[in-house]
Amino acid sequence: MKKNKLFIYIAASGLLFAGGCNKFLDHQPDDRTELNNAVKVAELLANSYPHGNYIPFAEAMSDNAGDKGSTTRVLPNSSPWNYIDQIDADSEDTPPFYWNSCYKAIAAANYALEAIEKAGNTPEYAASKGEALVARAYVHFMLVTLFAKSYDPATASTDPGIPYVTLPQRTVEGDYNRGTVASVYENIEKDLLEGLPLIRNEKYKVPKYHFTTQAAHAFATRFYLFKRDYQKVIEHANVVFPGNTIVDNLRPWNTIYNSLGYYELQALYTNSTETANLLLQEAASYWGREYAGYNYGLSSSVRLIFDGNKNPSGKELAMGSKIYGGTELVYNIPKFRMHSVKKTISSNFGNGYNMVPLITSEEVLFNRAEANAMLGKNVEAIADIDHYLSKRIVDYSASDKFSEEKATDFFSSLSVKDALVGTVLNFKRQEFMHEGLRWLDIVRLKIPIEHISANGKEKIVLKGDDPRRVIQIPQEAVAAGLTANPR
Repeated sequence: MKKNKLFIYIAASGLLFAGGCNKFLDHQPDDRTELNNAVKVAELLANSYPHGNYIPFAEAMSDNAGDKGSTTRVLPNSSPWNYIDQIDADSEDTPPFYWNSCYKAIAAANYALEAIEKAGNTPEYAASKGEALVARAYVHFMLVTLFAKSYDPATASTDPGIPYVTLPQRTVEGDYNRGTVASVYENIEKDLLEGLPLIRNEKYKVPKYHFTTQAAHAFATRFYLFKRDYQKVIEHANVVFPGNTIVDNLRPWNTIYNSLGYYELQALYTNSTETANLLLQEAASYWGREYAGYNYGLSSSVRLIFDGNKNPSGKELAMGSKIYGGTELVYNIPKFRMHSVKKTISSNFGNGYNMVPLITSEEVLFNRAEANAMLGKNVEAIADIDHYLSKRIVDYSASDKFSEEKATDFFSSLSVKDALVGTVLNFKRQEFMHEGLRWLDIVRLKIPIEHISANGKEKIVLKGDDPRRVIQIPQEAVAAGLTANPR
């Protein structure tokens, strides 16, 4: 495939600790960027996770966002809902900003790996090497998922991917090519499998902000679900939570959460003390302050999915009772809060930051349940679904135990396998309201979408093969020669 010049915003080493300086090459890096010992390399890896937030645009593109009819329209929310390509790379909560934050994270991982190689790959660097490889795999996975077609064995070898960068760059302009979705997946799997055994949880001061072995195996369940290797999804999920231990690591919505007030739940949901959070990351984002008031979001029509008759259990799940706001203009489940950080002591205003739950216990459970269903392991799939409901149905009892009959009664026109998969997706959609993961299932399974205006006069239909499902790569990359996604 032809190579192109790509202005990819990969940072020179000084950027990694420069506090967001835009002139990458005009200053000397501080002494940590010399990376001449294992401690400095480990510190650098805090930057190998994206400091951008995909949730705002992923959520708006999905069917979890309805039109509330407000006269206020904000581009980071309205553009993705209308499937209009966003071009401003400097604005938080947009695809170009997330793209750039991902490649900055990849740059950090690559500088760390280079330093480890120069140090001779000695044992004291092994854990950092593992984290760098798995982080690099995760970030590339998110890029290929959002900015390329979803993995399809029949077309992956020809579908354009995204640049898989494995070497540090000391200039911001370099030779890159998009490769294919298949080649990107091969590189992701290589990094993941090489890095995972090297990770050592005891090396982390706050493990939830790093790829622990648990978080790495959890990421593997997502990767292999996209790759359609269902047996490996199950194997990795069973490493994360052997036996039935996953039950004790789900959010206790029908007990503790149900008793919390708005701000108590908001404080706990993305906290590192919450066992369900397997990987957290701080991101430059205004999502926590804005998402309740965005026009395209949890509207009255979308809220209906929380009704008990809208899911196969026949019962309203606990999070449905935690939708706050007296009107649809501010309906929200209090999962996020924005932190304002001033650049200087004398600043009057601060930049917005959110803690983002990148991987959770609930996702691991859903991934395993879907994989079990796809392999015809109905008993195991039903057991997983029942584990989930035992933490979601208020006053859960024996009569609430899930069954094959409940799935097929609700999805009466589907086979048992498809009814069980449909059940998983139904609960998963509710569970991850405001979190953007619904969009990942939509692109993975080619689920059709309809966005209907509040007055019912306009409709945007997104079929399974609509090219707008693939987010456009930034205009700087296109202008520099990288092939744009079709429109």
